[in-house]
Amino acid sequence: MSRLGTVVEAVERVILGKPQQVRLCVACLLARGHLLIEDVPGVGKTTLAHALARVLGLDWKRVQFTSDLLPADVTGVSIFDRATQQFQFRPGPVFTQLLLADEINRASPKAQSALLEAMEERQVSIDGQTHALPEPFFVVATQNPHEQIGTYGLPESQLDRFLMRVSLGYPDGVAERKLLLALERHELLEALPAVLDPADVLAAQRAVRAIYVAPPLLDYVQALVARSRAELTLGLSPRAAQGLVRAAQAWALLAGERAVLPEHVQAVLPAVAAHRLERRGGAQPVDGLRLAAELITAVPVPV
Repeated sequence: MSRLGTVVEAVERVILGKPQQVRLCVACLLARGHLLIEDVPGVGKTTLAHALARVLGLDWKRVQFTSDLLPADVTGVSIFDRATQQFQFRPGPVFTQLLLADEINRASPKAQSALLEAMEERQVSIDGQTHALPEPFFVVATQNPHEQIGTYGLPESQLDRFLMRVSLGYPDGVAERKLLLALERHELLEALPAVLDPADVLAAQRAVRAIYVAPPLLDYVQALVARSRAELTLGLSPRAAQGLVRAAQAWALLAGERAVLPEHVQAVLPAVAAHRLERRGGAQPVDGLRLAAELITAVPVPV
């Protein structure tokens, strides 16, 4: 088994019965994307983020997003030092390799916006100065369903910066029985070894970009994107199209393939597209998975 396969297997020892979701999450980070995990409380969203950080060997920090959170609580603040008579920048928790933004939609839109520049440009600008973030840099955010009390919907500009949105859902009976007999989640996390280190992660990201994408495959991606824009109020953006290709490359790498196949694109498309799509007439965001499935059905596969 390859080391990337070992990464997936290690996370699956903590997140039981969710092999597809775990593989999607690993592919997202290998594609240099940010990850949004949406589901009801208690199904393992935060545990999954912890497991990814530990197995990838990354420095990580956690921010609990609440209604009174301020942007400076995330990015940092400049404080006047009387000894030097100068302002000194105190970095916030965003200066890490993996930032866990827990329950991101419980914070106000102003606090959520603190991550926009960091997620897109991997830097933070404060008081006219730009501060680079470490490499690799990932945001793994969790959110509760919008209908729950005390949540703020993420704006489209924020959602589009997440390469993938995944949902864990409740475990099946077999996985839940194993969960009931297993150790506590914090004990399972403590037992997880670091399979990779930051240098390995960067090397894997370079390997993702080296996976071959044939011209007919690019035609297929463009056809999917064009169909989404023609038929839906909100279609796939250029950022989403590029992310779809990168995610498919990462999926191919995890599968041990040297080139992207149409089935790789189809495997990652729901996670990449569902949170970006909206049907004319105001379909709800939960409709996104069905819209993604309709795209896959409607667009012919290249031969």
